[in-house]
Amino acid sequence: MTLWRVTSSCTVRCVGPNARPVSAATTARRLAAVTATVGRAVRDGDRLADPLLLRDRARSVLGALGVALETQGAPLPSVAHGGRVPGGTGRPGTLIVANHISWLDAVALLAVVPTPLLAKREVAGWPVLGRVAGRAGTLFLDRDAVRTLPDAVAQVAAVLRSGRNVALFPGATTWCAPPGGAFRRATFQAAVDAGAPVQPVRLGYRQFGEPSTVPAYVGQTSFGTSLRRVARAGGLSVTVRAHPPIASDGLTRRELAARAQASLRGLPGASAPARIPLAV
Repeated sequence: MTLWRVTSSCTVRCVGPNARPVSAATTARRLAAVTATVGRAVRDGDRLADPLLLRDRARSVLGALGVALETQGAPLPSVAHGGRVPGGTGRPGTLIVANHISWLDAVALLAVVPTPLLAKREVAGWPVLGRVAGRAGTLFLDRDAVRTLPDAVAQVAAVLRSGRNVALFPGATTWCAPPGGAFRRATFQAAVDAGAPVQPVRLGYRQFGEPSTVPAYVGQTSFGTSLRRVARAGGLSVTVRAHPPIASDGLTRRELAARAQASLRGLPGASAPARIPLAV
């Protein structure tokens, strides 16, 4: 066991039934559209790190899968300035922290606020997707090598100091529904060191308006199995609900993690979700 090798109590039995699945033909078309979108991302090469292009590719993946995207809550950092704080003010970027349910979480976040993600080292070795993640600017953390954790934290802090944002999942593993497990404190040190605000984001999925665990990537489920399950789902949507940023000034990483966790566990604000149009 390491600081980051966290075990979730959720198993494949937590994944509920797929309400009103689409036809086999529609599923096949969706999978083909996703493959085409990933192919375009591969051909983008290093240009994929451009925030606006990265956002468009992420939205195309959601559109290909028939997953509606909704946003709610506080404003998230703008992408209009290449993911950096505008105006050369010297202000740090924002550390965006979210609960973790599915591999689809990263796509949903990038579709709203395209920014470097911190991911487990194993992702870098995934066929095709690992290469795409690297070109998109993903930072990788080796959860089996605790001695490398300070270097990973320093790397995140350096990105924040440069004025860019970083997004990560401090629960360190997936759970079938929000708010998920306890946040690990280590990466919050990057926000403390950089003097950067922390913005909690709550991710949740619905199918035909009802809470859904269909996208949950838990237990021993393979990526392919999870991808096909999502592609078969009718009426699926993901909500990205941003909570107000938390200033890191004068707080320890323990206090920052606790405040971010409490924000996600609290009742959401009563604001109507905004649906973002998606194109395949």
